[in-house]
Amino acid sequence: MKTFQLEGTPRETVGKKATKAIRNEGRIPAILYGSEPVSLPFEGKLNKGETLVETGDGKGVIVTNFSVTKDAIRNLVYTPEVFLVELTLEDNKKVMAMVKDMQFQPVKDSILHIDFLEIFENKPIVIEIPVKLEGHSEGVKAGGKLSLEMRKLKVKAMYKDIPEQLVIDITNLGLGKTIQVGSLHFDKLELINAKNAVVCAVKLTRAARGAAAAAANK
Repeated sequence: MKTFQLEGTPRETVGKKATKAIRNEGRIPAILYGSEPVSLPFEGKLNKGETLVETGDGKGVIVTNFSVTKDAIRNLVYTPEVFLVELTLEDNKKVMAMVKDMQFQPVKDSILHIDFLEIFENKPIVIEIPVKLEGHSEGVKAGGKLSLEMRKLKVKAMYKDIPEQLVIDITNLGLGKTIQVGSLHFDKLELINAKNAVVCAVKLTRAARGAAAAAANK
């Protein structure tokens, strides 16, 4: 899976006023959520931009507040591809992360905020991966229309095992038939979507129905 290089500038102050000031500078506020819980009370040292958020049961997670430039994340956001992100923060600290959530301005569609989640080599992550259909199906040859119902599938795996695309061979997909999540298998990946969810289908067209009716009347 491709890795996107991104540099972030730690934020010392947070809140509406500070966030507005960052946006006025042409930057986008962001948060990195640590996925490793820490015990409370926390006796370690927090770096610039870091805060500790309680999660209950005597645990908490370290949250890093930072900002990025619009140009820096353009190729990360406005693309159908999915990336893992190598974040470089203060003191050249590098963290592997994934985009957890993004908030957009409803009218201008500009990015208001990005949430990242830290990931680790020994812990699986859940992420959506694009679907790619491969082959020329029997159903399409017979006059049907191919329909991709799910452009992405949600998978759970170690991040090093996650491919850039989920390739599905549709060569044997017949007229009026579907491929469901439950019929798919990918090495080292667990599909999270409902097993009966339809990924793609070859739908009957008017021409295909007419040809089938004509063949039946012979």
